[in-house]
Amino acid sequence: MIEQIYTYFSIETLYMWINIGVLPLWFMLIFFPQSHISRIFVASIFPIFVLSVVYIFILYKSYLIGYDFGGNFTLYLGLNELSRLFEDHLYLMLFWTHFISINLFVAGWIVKDSQRFYINKVLVAIPLIITYLFGPIGLFIYWIIRIFYAKKMNLYE
Repeated sequence: MIEQIYTYFSIETLYMWINIGVLPLWFMLIFFPQSHISRIFVASIFPIFVLSVVYIFILYKSYLIGYDFGGNFTLYLGLNELSRLFEDHLYLMLFWTHFISINLFVAGWIVKDSQRFYINKVLVAIPLIITYLFGPIGLFIYWIIRIFYAKKMNLYE
């Protein structure tokens, strides 16, 4: 039975499930940020835990086929090395899972922080959508909006 589960979760299948699985979470953050379900499933440790399990599974799968983890550090040597790393589907999935997790974490933080300053949820939807698509740019746009609602600029909060 374990072998059947293991063979079912190919890299392509995991990619599909990760992409489909995070969409309801993003929709909850954008359309129902103050709901109890959103707080439990999105703005908590739950999605990060699930994505961490996927990440560990990909690492385990990589280990079984003898992936050279030390070679990952060559990405700092230049764009050519980074391009070479992205040719490997396992490395690409590790990167994608990392990217999805961080963006979802940032979106959860944006929602929690916006509720603390009573920022209109329609106004928060704009940086959330941009965070989903472009990551740090959405966070920057939220930070600009936040300055007007908090009426102060604090670099350490």
